[in-house]
Order: sequence, then C-alpha cells, then structure tokens
Amino acid sequence: MKGTRILIAIVIAVAAGLTAATFVYRQMQQAKAAPTPVMSQVVLAAARIPLGTRLEASHLRTVPWPGSAPVPGMFSNPADCLGRALMTPVVENEPILENKLAPLNGGSGLPAVIPEGMRAVSVAVNDVVAVAGFVAPGTMVDVLATGAVEGGAGRQSITRTILENVPVLAAGQRVEQDKDGKPQTVPVITLLVSPEDANKLTMASTEGRIQLALRNTIDSKMENPPLVLRSSLFTPPAAPRVAGPMRPAAPKQAPAFVVEVIRGTKRESSVF
Repeated sequence: MKGTRILIAIVIAVAAGLTAATFVYRQMQQAKAAPTPVMSQVVLAAARIPLGTRLEASHLRTVPWPGSAPVPGMFSNPADCLGRALMTPVVENEPILENKLAPLNGGSGLPAVIPEGMRAVSVAVNDVVAVAGFVAPGTMVDVLATGAVEGGAGRQSITRTILENVPVLAAGQRVEQDKDGKPQTVPVITLLVSPEDANKLTMASTEGRIQLALRNTIDSKMENPPLVLRSSLFTPPAAPRVAGPMRPAAPKQAPAFVVEVIRGTKRESSVF
C-alpha cells in the first residue's frame, strides 16, 4: 500500500514537470517568433541650449528610438538641424523638434525668434515703468499710455490701455529670464507686436508716457478697459445742496364766482 502511494506521487511529479517544461518551451518559441522592434534615432540636446542659438554638432546627440512610435517633427539626423537657430530654449536630453527651430536662413539671436509678420519694438523704461524689474523675457504685459487731448473742456490728460497681452522678447540684451526669477534693472524693454501695434507703441512712447502692467502668463483675456480722464480723478465732486427751512404753504383761495346783475338797461357784475 505504501509503495503504491509513492508510485502515485512520482507519477504526479513527473506529469507536473512535463507540463511546466512544455509551457516554458512554448513561451521560448513564441519569443523567438516575435519580430524584433525596428529602432531609429532621435536627435536630442546634448546640454542646455539658450534661445536664439544657432545649432552646431557639439550641441546635439542621438539616441535609439522605436520606429513604430515617432514624435511629430523629430529629427533622426543631426545634420538636418545644423545652422538653424532655436526659437525656444531647450534643456539637456530634450528632443529637437521642427517647431522649435527658425527657418534655415532665419539668422540667429533675437531676429530668429521673431515670427513672420511680427515686429520687435524697444521702449525706454525705468524701475517704475518696468514694474520694479519684474518685466522679464517671456512675461506678458499690457501697455498703458498717458497723454493730453483737446476737448470741449479744454486740454486735459487721459490714460488708456493701448495694447494688451504683449509678449516681452528681451530685457536689455537678455533674451532669457534669470533662472532664479530675480528682477533685472534695465533701461530698455523689447516687445513683440504687429506692425500696426508697433506704430501705436512708437507714438505713445514719443508723444506721451507709457506704463507697463505685468500680467499672469496664463491670463490672456482681453479686458479693453475704458479710458480715464484727468478731470474724472481730480475734479472734486459737487457739494450736496442743503435744504433751507420749510416755508409755510400759502392758504388756498376758494375759487371766485362772478354774478352778473341786469337792471333795466344797466348790467353789473359782482365777484364773490
């Protein structure tokens, strides 16, 4: 009886072993049959590269990338990127994409980051106009203009917002923000505007005074606030009229009655 039990245990163990061996064999066969993924190359930044830099071979490197999952606009050959300037800063190991590069003949530095149809206009600023130095490259601002106009009440000053949500391209000669976010005291701020807005900005800074209002970069709503007249701020409000003592109302007179009396040829009228 004991020998029979041992024999049964041996048979079960052999069967389990055969089953496991068969499963492993099949998995290995399937793995061999699976196609090897096709790999390509993707061009990355070898180190941090500032905005406006014209790319050279030393700026770039390549790594293997699955050919079945390409990134739109990616490059596989560094030679296709050489000589083109970055329109945005990139960090180490960031893929170099087509939409981050200026056209081949677009130059380098600040001109390379100006989109077609737009203009870069510089305006003189101080600590007050530039919001204590916090107007830095990459921030967004509104432009307020103050000047004098002729009106029915004579010449008076007005302030109005002439431009909203304008990108700042450069502060002084810097085209990137301080990495620690520290304010920068500069004499000139360069803004990215349309040709029409370039005319407005030049007129306002030449004929009047401008003030930059710093915006949150995610706040792109156009407010179009109403202009402010100097008289609306500095003209004192009219004094309220003080009511005098009440005068007693005159007594109402009873309506008059006219009675006409005729005596022979005489006619008389009496008022009651």
